[in-house]
Amino acid sequence: MTAVPPPPAEPAAPMLASRDDEEIIASVVAGNTPSYSLESTLGDCLRAAAIRREALRRTTGRGLEGLPLEGFDYASILGQCCEMPVGYVQLPVGIAGPLILDGREYYVPMATTEGCLVASTNRGCKAIAACGGAASVVFRDAMTRAPAVRFPTAARAAELKFFLEEPDNFDTLCVVFNRSSRFARLQNIQCALAGRNLYIRFSCSTGDAMGMNMVSKGVQNVLDYLQNDFPDMDVISISGNFCSDKKPSAVNWIQGRGKSVVCEAVIMEDVVKKVLKTTVSALVELNTIKNLAGSAVAGSLGGFNAHASNLVSAIFIATGQDPAQNVESSHCITMMEAVNDGKDLHVSVTMPSIEVGTIGGGTQLASQSACLDLLGVKGSCVESPGANARLLATIVAGTVLAGELSLMSALAAGHLVRSHMKYNRSCKDVSEAAPSSIMTAKLADSEQ
Repeated sequence: MTAVPPPPAEPAAPMLASRDDEEIIASVVAGNTPSYSLESTLGDCLRAAAIRREALRRTTGRGLEGLPLEGFDYASILGQCCEMPVGYVQLPVGIAGPLILDGREYYVPMATTEGCLVASTNRGCKAIAACGGAASVVFRDAMTRAPAVRFPTAARAAELKFFLEEPDNFDTLCVVFNRSSRFARLQNIQCALAGRNLYIRFSCSTGDAMGMNMVSKGVQNVLDYLQNDFPDMDVISISGNFCSDKKPSAVNWIQGRGKSVVCEAVIMEDVVKKVLKTTVSALVELNTIKNLAGSAVAGSLGGFNAHASNLVSAIFIATGQDPAQNVESSHCITMMEAVNDGKDLHVSVTMPSIEVGTIGGGTQLASQSACLDLLGVKGSCVESPGANARLLATIVAGTVLAGELSLMSALAAGHLVRSHMKYNRSCKDVSEAAPSSIMTAKLADSEQ
């Protein structure tokens, strides 16, 4: 019997990349081509962004004329920083400094749209420099991740708690955890029990990376290992919020997360008067009433400061940190005391959970990488892994110290509202932007 030949194959559909843009846009709008697949399908990240942008305009009826498209390396974010891009946002970057910290000078990049912030921080830097600089100490360095697991009974969950907290088991758990990376090193494990649910907080060093992915891999290794002896353990989530990431929490405020830093300086009486335009006694009183008592009245959690988050956010955005981690990274208590027979001011900021890295994530993008390079902390420190990230954390704390000094002085002298009303009013006419920037510079001069 003669075999029947198969029917001729249909001609293959033309590759999407070979089609013209108009045809691809129509396909995306119709839902036939997924927008998220354009980069991989076209092999051209800029073209993918442009097509996605036009498809969005036709779908919503709203344009994005003010959002730049050209001039950005979209390939640099593919698969790691941002999905389905349609452009990029421009933010001005100002420089405050020099910040004299631990005997070295730093010019600090700050990405912000708030007028007076850089100028005010610059004034704080000048006051610190005039008194010999600030000093800092990193007194803890540990990123955390806390999975949530569940057992059939609370008694069984408690068994795992006792097992994990038994010192004789720690060395074995370290070996299992540390397989995840050359730099991840388990430091301790803390457990919290809620009925038959167990929350396991792992703390580890992460080198120069901020370390969330690194610690998560180590945690997964340990969970897989524990499953052998605790087969009835149900892993609910790799993160059970006892970490705690991107949320204000007492555990981070008390025990720290990331880098815990204290930074201090003594500001002489004449500098307080001439540069900060106030007095030592006024600053000490204001700090007690506002930052300490006022925050207590508000029920603040880690917010015993004037505006630490202002400085943290500006540096985070400029250097490619995760801006959402500003939440816990801005935990700060500002202290001010009269010293040297009441003549001079001792000022300090204690920040227990600064979460920063100098490799990975947004730090590799060109603009952010340039800002890290300006600070001398770009990339990984080969000689001493983790040194660059720790240095960046101290720079953040030092800048917060400068910012706290200047804002508190403005409040004590009654200058805050006046300066913002004069120099921070929005300008409707774009052509007036240059004169406005000149006025801001004059503000900095007048404050100094």
